[in-house]
Amino acid sequence: MRKLALVIAILLLAALPVNAMDYTAPSPPESAEGLMPAETQSFSQGLWELISKGIRLMEPSLAQAGKLCVGLLAIVMLNSVLQNLPGNMKQVVAFVSTMAVAGLLLGQTSSMIHLGRETVQELSDYGKLLLPVLTASLAAQGGVTSATALYAGTAAFDMLLGVVISKLLIPMVYAAIILSVVGSATGMQRLNKLRDFVKWLAAWSLKTVLYVFTGYITITGVVSGSADATALKVTKLTLSGMVPVVGGILSDASEAVLVGAGVMKNAAGIYGLLAILAVGLSPFVKIGAHYLLLKLTAALCGAFDAKEAGGLIQQFSGIMGLLLGMTAAMTMLLMVSTVCFMKGVG
Repeated sequence: MRKLALVIAILLLAALPVNAMDYTAPSPPESAEGLMPAETQSFSQGLWELISKGIRLMEPSLAQAGKLCVGLLAIVMLNSVLQNLPGNMKQVVAFVSTMAVAGLLLGQTSSMIHLGRETVQELSDYGKLLLPVLTASLAAQGGVTSATALYAGTAAFDMLLGVVISKLLIPMVYAAIILSVVGSATGMQRLNKLRDFVKWLAAWSLKTVLYVFTGYITITGVVSGSADATALKVTKLTLSGMVPVVGGILSDASEAVLVGAGVMKNAAGIYGLLAILAVGLSPFVKIGAHYLLLKLTAALCGAFDAKEAGGLIQQFSGIMGLLLGMTAAMTMLLMVSTVCFMKGVG
């Protein structure tokens, strides 16, 4: 088996681009170049610079999401005022207000879905450039078997996750949106139950890919002897329970990756980690701002008699959370893979 692994490693290394042997990390996409920190030799310093830039991005993102939420609250308040109309007008007002809320939400959600899809593709494309560099660097220091296992597995999971998101999860998101709007407008409970099932299936599919990836990294570490208990702990902390909504686990995952990367001296790996974060930073802030403010708006709607419209806003906030999980999943998959390579190189 070791001879077979060696042969595979040689074939993989022979297929790498010539410039990959320079062990220089590729430049990030144009969309992320302006966010790259000036300090790329120290992961901790570069991370803090990225965090400061992310904070500055919050203001325009919150302003954009805030305008949407003000419009939604205005519709809900008007709906509440008109609830006292006689006869069947109450049902008409509820239907019109629900469709007005849906109209506002659909435009913004569509742009966020497009942003999430583009981000996942950019992260996947950057991973295809970065991982061969790290593979060559690890193999050059004697970790041929480890490099083979990590590169083959990470490339496969990167492709799998990209396909799952673009071909399976994005269509599911659109299906959940349609079911949410129609279910809220008509009050059909069967549609609402079907919507909940679609959202659950999307979250389950994303979690499954990540859990399998976690298992692969664990097994690879045991077989190759290149991953220690710390690396496994980093992987588990990063991936376990973070999807579909990142929530508090994101800080734990970021801290875990920071601990893993802080002891590394591989310049290509550190630059790659910072580039991965730069690619995902702006979309994460934009989608996250919409997610948080929609959650807040849905909570405020509880003060008004607008059950259908408020419930629809709550459903769209959940969809934003799912988009947030998709972008975070691809980001963290590449970061954990990079850290695993760096464990062998460092």
